[in-house]
Amino acid sequence: MAEVLLLSLVFPPDSVSTAQIMGELAVDLEKHGHRVTVISTIPHYNRNLENERDQPLRPKWGRILYQSEYHGMTVYHTFMPPKGQNILWRLLAWVFFHIVSVIAALTIVPRPSIIIAPSPPLTIGLCAWLLGMLYRAPYIYNVQEIYPDIAIRLGAVRNRWIIDFLYRLEKFVYSKASAVTVIASRMREQLLEKGVLNDKVHIIPNFVDVSDLVPLPKDNDFSRKHNLYSKFVVSYAGNMGPAQGLEHFIDAAKILREEAGICFLMMGDGILRESLRQRIERYNLGNFVFLPYQQYSLMGQAYAASDLCLVPQAIETGFEAVPSKVYRIMACARPVLAVTDQNSDLARLVSEASCGAFVLPGSAEVLAEMIMRAYQNPQEWQKMGMSGREHVVRHYARETVTNQYHELIETLVSKSGRTSKFAR
Repeated sequence: MAEVLLLSLVFPPDSVSTAQIMGELAVDLEKHGHRVTVISTIPHYNRNLENERDQPLRPKWGRILYQSEYHGMTVYHTFMPPKGQNILWRLLAWVFFHIVSVIAALTIVPRPSIIIAPSPPLTIGLCAWLLGMLYRAPYIYNVQEIYPDIAIRLGAVRNRWIIDFLYRLEKFVYSKASAVTVIASRMREQLLEKGVLNDKVHIIPNFVDVSDLVPLPKDNDFSRKHNLYSKFVVSYAGNMGPAQGLEHFIDAAKILREEAGICFLMMGDGILRESLRQRIERYNLGNFVFLPYQQYSLMGQAYAASDLCLVPQAIETGFEAVPSKVYRIMACARPVLAVTDQNSDLARLVSEASCGAFVLPGSAEVLAEMIMRAYQNPQEWQKMGMSGREHVVRHYARETVTNQYHELIETLVSKSGRTSKFAR
């Protein structure tokens, strides 16, 4: 069995989706007999006070590094300021995370026989390479989103010198990784086009705990609290940033404001939250419920309160990521309305699972038309939701996917000769 070092920018008790995925992966790797140590950050993205009470952080190196226990494994957390709009401040915090992570990995973490580094940020692959070289341990670079492509296409990075540096860094990280895992087939094709070796790129999708998220009745505590149980609810839950194009969702609500039976629900947080809230107020939309980030424990009820769930991608990001929320929606047997390019992995998933429909980004009118179609044919779309549940149970259940990581780890550790002798 392997001594695994997981380097992840987010990890429980932070409750953003990537943190939860990495937390569940770590737990399942321990069940397979590996020993996992995690280096991450303090909660800074989607804070959940209940999770933080259950997983308290204790100072290890003053305010520089903290320690917690997660299902019996040791987790180290570097300082990280709350997410915000100041990009320079966030970049400096990322640099701090990388420096402290490397120092901690070299001084207080058991010698790893393999390293797992999920991206973003792209630079985490550099840390994994350095530690892998010093420890003579292979590393798996897990690509959740293809960077720097997303940042460049969204206009977040425009300086040609920086762009050139980031592409060189990306190429270096891929070349030094023992394995590169991607979460969808189109992402794999893109990496092959970038010159990554065919036998190095593995498709291991994200997953959902289908025993935790299950179909629930629409009439529940969440829907009653927000007066949703008697309406046809179209919902969005998640990050409110430029990659989602949520302005069109609000504009679709404006178009359908005279349809008394339809209610729009948006919940989450992000850098555009305030501007989106102001947009709703400016339109004076009485058919819109706008909520802050909701804890994961409420998501089963929130999706159950929904009749149609939005999964949006800006046209610039459709080939570089698959939103993990789509698997949660499918697990709850709710139909998906994807806003994405027709050739994206998200569109392919929706089509293969027959779990909803997709429209191209950029048109509130087209979005409103599809919502009306679902509103007028509820039974047809309910069947799509059940089809999504069946598909996700077959292909994206937690145990099925995490076992693929276990098998990959065993293969790489066996090739490297770095088997671990720790006692369980």
